[in-house]
Amino acid sequence: MSLGEFDLIERYFRPPLKRAVLGGGDDCALIAPTPGRQLAVSTDLLVEGRHFLSTVAPERLGHKALAVNLSDLAACGATPVAFTLSLSLPRADEAFLAPFAQGLLALAERFDIELIGGDTTAGPLTIGITVLGEVPPGQALLRSGAKPGDDLWVSGRLGDARLALEGFRGRVDLAGHDFAAVRMAMEQPEPRVALGQALRGVASAAVDLSDGLLGDLGHVLRRSGVGAAVWLDELPRSPVLASQAEGLQCECLLAGGDDYELLFTAAPARATQVHAASQASGTPVRCIGRIEAAAHGLKVFSQAQGGESLDLRRWSSFDHFRA
Repeated sequence: MSLGEFDLIERYFRPPLKRAVLGGGDDCALIAPTPGRQLAVSTDLLVEGRHFLSTVAPERLGHKALAVNLSDLAACGATPVAFTLSLSLPRADEAFLAPFAQGLLALAERFDIELIGGDTTAGPLTIGITVLGEVPPGQALLRSGAKPGDDLWVSGRLGDARLALEGFRGRVDLAGHDFAAVRMAMEQPEPRVALGQALRGVASAAVDLSDGLLGDLGHVLRRSGVGAAVWLDELPRSPVLASQAEGLQCECLLAGGDDYELLFTAAPARATQVHAASQASGTPVRCIGRIEAAAHGLKVFSQAQGGESLDLRRWSSFDHFRA
């Protein structure tokens, strides 16, 4: 018997509710916000062939679909509360739906975030998720608070997701275990929710790295009206990426995208608190530069090139309408 739309929802996307007043099954879900908190809301759309490859395992795709949205909440220092799922499917394929739902809901359970509704339809494989979080008034991390003299920090490691993509494209030949490691970074990113929460009141600005370091840092610089100096040699990278040619490393680190790490700024006097947030959240962080006056623009310096600034015109961040 073929699986219909409402059977599909009932079977795979109707987990029990714990906090929402009313979830799926009615025209609207009902949520009672925590008194004294502000809602943080973000939406992401993932399209097959644009945001993920057809070869990705369904359980990893379910994980990533929610993880990239949780990363937005992390960048604001918000606590996840609930999410909706809109799903376009070529067909109601149970072999895809069961592991997809498993990966999605396993991550949701880890972060105590509830699926409260959404929609399904027939069409090209497309996943739309809207997440809702909460943050104390006045404590949300924004892109607009960076100041000259602030340190520039990043979490985790950069570039592995882009390196995996180049492996799929056949541009680089990676050994089996190396390819598996960078492919995991591409297909199953870890949202830095705990770090974002720990940085409330510590970081002056923050953004999640989804489209590449240069582009996402550019958002912070424009919103804050500042410039920045980045030290290429300080950008954290895996041994797999570090073994690649210098040009490919730069491309992956500066313009790779799909990292879903947090890039943030903080006054130098806050360095001890930044390290405490790192330890409390179990997330490594590294200082990679400093914020400067807007007149200085954005510069990336490399010791390998004698401390000179790089010509950044050769790299551009991901653009959905130009990629």
